[in-house]
Amino acid sequence: MIRFAQPADHAAIDAVTTAAFGRSDEARLTAQLRADGDAMFEMVAQDDGRIVGHIMFSRLWADRDGLYAALAPLSVLPALQRRGVGASLVQTGLASAPQFGAAGVLVLGEPAYYSRFGFAAETAAQVDAPYRGMPAFMGLGFVEGAFEGPMTVAYPSAFSA
Repeated sequence: MIRFAQPADHAAIDAVTTAAFGRSDEARLTAQLRADGDAMFEMVAQDDGRIVGHIMFSRLWADRDGLYAALAPLSVLPALQRRGVGASLVQTGLASAPQFGAAGVLVLGEPAYYSRFGFAAETAAQVDAPYRGMPAFMGLGFVEGAFEGPMTVAYPSAFSA
């Protein structure tokens, strides 16, 4: 079951994220994005009432009209990875992002994985951002022309901490 995260889920989300990455950096990123008010929304995957996965979308600032989001991090308990939990979180999250006003989403992730959902490096090629030019820096637009022409986006300060 995929649902929106609630404050009572934060400790379980931190545990899943730390386990998924084998370190606490991404859990600290998630907590800082929340504390700074930069989280757009986050979702969890539950199995038998236990949180087994998490995805966060945070607000980006662009030099144009429209709201943009960063997908990060995506976490699934190691024992359940490669079983569709992450894919379900991504699909449900991407379906929800336009409802929060997102014109497009940027991700820094494994190209072979995220391209399955429509992300492409070409889409983000004209986006001036700290990750520009990296094959893992990809975009997915929800509205026509979301990433056309040069644009600059600023990530929340938590990403540089």
